[in-house]
Amino acid sequence: MKEKKAKDDSSAKGPRRFKIGDLAVYPAHGVGRIESIDSRVINGEPHDFYIMKVLENSMVIMIPTDNVDSVGLRDVIAKKEIPKIYDVLKKDRESPADSQTWNRRYREYMDKIKTGSLYDVAEVFRDLYLLRMAKDLSFGERKLFDTATALLLKELSTAKETDEDTIMGEIEDLFQDVG
Repeated sequence: MKEKKAKDDSSAKGPRRFKIGDLAVYPAHGVGRIESIDSRVINGEPHDFYIMKVLENSMVIMIPTDNVDSVGLRDVIAKKEIPKIYDVLKKDRESPADSQTWNRRYREYMDKIKTGSLYDVAEVFRDLYLLRMAKDLSFGERKLFDTATALLLKELSTAKETDEDTIMGEIEDLFQDVG
């Protein structure tokens, strides 16, 4: 009985295992497909790597299977979580972000995008979308807005199994009462 419990605990703490063909999200790069699982010898030690191809730009990323948790590789958000993402887009619409300098906002937003959390990405998108309606975004903020938009659309469209234009329409509908 104790052995089984110990085994269950270790499997709960172990890194998420992906299979070839699985979709996963790599922070700041977005949704990708696990193309293969390769073994390589590095410094005399064998290591396994997920070879992931990012859907948005076909970038190939090698992720050590032992580092899945530390790099933030995760499953695509569940379809049932999508309303919660839309709730993030609808709340806290009086963002105090405009009181900060653009470079401070940029650093904070970049840190949120790097977490890999779609909730954080949705907050960045929302804040920059609203700020964009009030004034011109700096070059860096425009790039961040484009990144947040791409990450949000790709993951939501993947989770909902629909196209990105449909998702963008749904998001724009959420912002119709603003302005």
